[in-house]
Amino acid sequence: MIAALFTGIAAAPWIRAALHYAAIALAVLLFLLALRRSGERAGRLAERLETMEKANDVQRRMLEAAARRPRDRSDLADRLRDGSF
Repeated sequence: MIAALFTGIAAAPWIRAALHYAAIALAVLLFLLALRRSGERAGRLAERLETMEKANDVQRRMLEAAARRPRDRSDLADRLRDGSF
């Protein structure tokens, strides 16, 4: 009964054309939604990359400062006397 009803609906040329256009519209809609989602994902990845770059820059500056630190108390005292601290 239901199969016969669908066959009758699909037999009408104007209904077939409407189904054809509906399928095209659905495909375009799904494509646009997928494009939006991939754009959001790219934005999140760019933000994560920027955060990682900032953290790496801070860590690099800390390591450079640690490399320039005085080795012991006498080295600290020499630097303070020379004014190069």
